[in-house]
Amino acid sequence: MTHDQFKKAADYWKNKKQNAMPEEKLKKTVLEYINSNNTCALATGTGDYVRCTPIEYSYHDGKFWMFSEGGEKFIGLEKNENVCLAIYDKYDGADNLKSIQVIGKADLVEPFSDTYNKHAKIKKLPVETLKKLASPMNLICVTPVKMEVLFSEFKKNGYSSRQTIKF
Repeated sequence: MTHDQFKKAADYWKNKKQNAMPEEKLKKTVLEYINSNNTCALATGTGDYVRCTPIEYSYHDGKFWMFSEGGEKFIGLEKNENVCLAIYDKYDGADNLKSIQVIGKADLVEPFSDTYNKHAKIKKLPVETLKKLASPMNLICVTPVKMEVLFSEFKKNGYSSRQTIKF
């Protein structure tokens, strides 16, 4: 592909006419979907290194929270706070698409800080048990900057199947 062909492909959704859903209705639908799931694919990277990790999350206080023992995702997290996470249903035809892609900023929460302990309580993980581990669990917090939502069902109500929420 030429540069122009890549650009045209990259700009496909930007150039497509969109019929926006009312923001409050969209946010409510998105929140329900996020809370009905608990696993995402978290993409991290730096330079020419990229990693995409399936990981359990919870969502509260407008942020995604993920406990992790460690792993290669931290290569990217050390040098680049910009991350992407995706939540999606199994593909079952173009009329049943359901996915959310979140562009966000990642922070690592200090182990056993008030914020860390609050999230442990939400996850029903006793802090005393966490303190007994050989090495503390890492807590990744992702603050969304933008969510790109693709729900085929939006078309049934006269909206574009793809919607965007900016924070």
